[in-house]
Amino acid sequence: MPGCIFLYFSSMAIKNIIFDYGGVIFDIDHGKTSKAFEELGLKDGPEFFGHGGQVLLFDEFERGAISAAEFRARIRAHFDKPVTDKEIDDAWSRMLIGIPEGNLELLMKIKAKYRTFLLSNNNALHYIWIMKYLEREFQLEEGMRPFFEKDYYSHQLGMRKPRKEIFQFVLDLHRLDPAETLFIDDSSQHIETAEKMGIQVYLKDPKKPLAKVLDPYL
Repeated sequence: MPGCIFLYFSSMAIKNIIFDYGGVIFDIDHGKTSKAFEELGLKDGPEFFGHGGQVLLFDEFERGAISAAEFRARIRAHFDKPVTDKEIDDAWSRMLIGIPEGNLELLMKIKAKYRTFLLSNNNALHYIWIMKYLEREFQLEEGMRPFFEKDYYSHQLGMRKPRKEIFQFVLDLHRLDPAETLFIDDSSQHIETAEKMGIQVYLKDPKKPLAKVLDPYL
């Protein structure tokens, strides 16, 4: 990867910030889902959720190319016993932890100073879970909309990171200058694409508080 420098920005003033969701704003733990499916009896074990042969299934689901019903059916084929939709949904959503205290207030402060956007790889099942969580815990009936100029989710757009087209879509639609735009994500693959497009980037350690990342901009 050219330079492999993801923690520094040019001297040009940042006017726009594009945020990833999971691992940046919202805490996730993929290991919890892997363990939940193992406990449920998934015969392929942890390899199923690695970056191997099953990656196409998750890619299709996050692009909205397959329905939740088809997603469940294809996972169910890897079990030697009957499993219910609820069991699959619960295991699949076990990775979803929640929003750390203070992050929502931080996003409002940043929105007051910059044009901000959310660009998340998501899927129909996790989206529903998150919307219910936001309403239950924060009384947010519109999800994350109040915190950004616009929030985008891969399964609704029919494209996902790290494909260049999803970044270009946001840049073009909102007339954003890549050099004046900061993209924050916890995936090096996503960061690499954005960097090649001239977008300023920050590869976030999921364990690093968002407040420390954004401190220079407050």
